[in-house]
Amino acid sequence: MTDTASHQLDDRSAVATNVSALCAAAAVLEVDDLSKSYPGEPPVQALRGVDLTIAQGELVGIVGPSGSGKTTLLQLMGTLDRPTSGRVRITGLDVATMADNDVAYLRATRIGFIFQQFFLAEYATVLDNVADGLLYAGVPLEQRRQRAIEALELVGLGGRPTARPTQLSGGQRQRVAIARALVGQPAIVLADEPTGNLDQATGSSILALIDELHHAGSTIVVITHDHSIAERMLRKVEILDGHIVADTGALESPLAHPPVPASDAPVGEEGS
Repeated sequence: MTDTASHQLDDRSAVATNVSALCAAAAVLEVDDLSKSYPGEPPVQALRGVDLTIAQGELVGIVGPSGSGKTTLLQLMGTLDRPTSGRVRITGLDVATMADNDVAYLRATRIGFIFQQFFLAEYATVLDNVADGLLYAGVPLEQRRQRAIEALELVGLGGRPTARPTQLSGGQRQRVAIARALVGQPAIVLADEPTGNLDQATGSSILALIDELHHAGSTIVVITHDHSIAERMLRKVEILDGHIVADTGALESPLAHPPVPASDAPVGEEGS
């Protein structure tokens, strides 16, 4: 091998090492050899040795049929349950080493959730529903409400702060739920079948909003049974019988799309 070729290989190795280190530093969620079983005769093995890393700025679809383990994976990634074995790290913090109170605070400050059923308090205004997303983070009331107004503007509902969920369409209620997930500026947003209770047109508008929020800098994972929804994401992960059976990987570095300043971020349509 010539000296020139040797230097080129050294340079490529150095670049690869630097890129790997940068990607590792940007990891928002890491799942290592994750397994989950439930008691029974025989025990039900919901997850089997799952490995998954989500980098900052990614938009990922996790897809699988009913019983595949995708909901269990969501619960473990969201720290709503603990694994039988394996590790979950959120922004580098190992959940297994944390007390329950610390895990609850981590969940309240670094993870946003969007659920199929919305889970809005019907007696409360839209503003209060979103502001309550900061309740367990210890944010003062006035600051909670100001940040809630900003989150509602981001999803196209800035003009409806005093409305109640019963006065809104299904698409608008899901936008409120998305605003609640975003209000704490979490490191990652986990969306569980976010269009499951919506008609096709309204569901498409919610997926378009998710695209906009991703382009504005949010890291989002969508859990779905619908392959057409997963195909919209930049990365598609397939799960079956508790195993990840396919992963397209990040199509491009999330660092290629730096976050857009809030004032330049696109805003969703209010009417859907």
